[in-house]
Amino acid sequence: MKQRLFSQWWIGLAQTVTLASLTALTTIATTNQPSHARGHTFYCGKSKGIPVTFVRTQDSRIDFDQINSSSVTVKGDILSQGFSEPPKTTKQKVDDLLVQAADKYEIGDYRGAILAYNQVIRLTPNNSEALLYRGSAYNELGDKQAAIKDYNQAIKINPNYADAYYNRGVVRYDLGDKQGAIDDYNQAIKINPNYADAYIGRGNVRYELGDKQAAIKDYTQAIKINPNYALAYNNRGLARSELGDKPGAIDDYNQAIKINPNYADAYYNRGNARYDLGDKQAAIKDYNQAIKINPNYADAYNNRGLARDDLGDKQGAIEDYNQAIKINPNHAYAYYGRGHVYASLEDKFQAISDFKQAAKLYQQQGENEDYQNALNRIRELQQ
Repeated sequence: MKQRLFSQWWIGLAQTVTLASLTALTTIATTNQPSHARGHTFYCGKSKGIPVTFVRTQDSRIDFDQINSSSVTVKGDILSQGFSEPPKTTKQKVDDLLVQAADKYEIGDYRGAILAYNQVIRLTPNNSEALLYRGSAYNELGDKQAAIKDYNQAIKINPNYADAYYNRGVVRYDLGDKQGAIDDYNQAIKINPNYADAYIGRGNVRYELGDKQAAIKDYTQAIKINPNYALAYNNRGLARSELGDKPGAIDDYNQAIKINPNYADAYYNRGNARYDLGDKQAAIKDYNQAIKINPNYADAYNNRGLARDDLGDKQGAIEDYNQAIKINPNHAYAYYGRGHVYASLEDKFQAISDFKQAAKLYQQQGENEDYQNALNRIRELQQ
């Protein structure tokens, strides 16, 4: 049988020009050990939520301090002369409301942001940007259909609105419409050939559809547009790893870490690739670093436990599985891994207990093959 490292996808999308990352599933062949790792979990992150007309920093995020300091105000010398504040123009009202909406969005008050955007749209019905950002706020609240409706309207008003196509692609992916997502990313790229995030989004969907080579082409194009795109290197590394190019994957993870030394997922993924190549000690070092950066990284504890078990450190493995379970009580693979260690230590009672819990969770999570493996282990120990 085979035992697999636990892996996940991470697609980290910024609020403005959304960035995408993912972490891959790596398969590790070991002797007489069944699978206890989950399949791909593909997480699509946030879409845009803040007006693109606002001042941006170099990393494409919004500089809220600059927004607030540059908002429309009445000159102090006018008020000091005893004059009353002049009536605001529609543009001034809209500018003020956009600042309010941005402030509310930043602190996570998405309903408040929607109310502000509602007023903007009432004052300027053809404001495609306000529709885009309101759609993003709806998306944050989980109302994806409302988000798509706003993106549709933004595109109707401005057919060359690349960001609206991009955001709609993100939401369509979330709803399982992968081909619709690709169509939207294609359109965003057609409008803006240098839209690195759209290449990443399309690459992620192509990866999910099994076209790893096409995904690599998209990630490579994103890197060509932005050579410091750590997430693009990470994603390309995952695709290369899936195609068996572990050294190439490690090269990409190295570059991602060079660009962002605090990139926990890149350390984690490099650890998986090193494990695949048989370098368990190097894998443990990478898992250590991932855990140092993110102490709540349950999957890194799980995989480090697997590596420690392989190297004969049974107690260290149990401690790692314990920590993974403490962080995530529904981590079926940690229960399975710990059960495997207890079985090797001939502690049948504890092993059966862990395999039963793993089987229960596998069944709840729809992991039928792993569920059957856990049941088989229980039967073996009960004989």
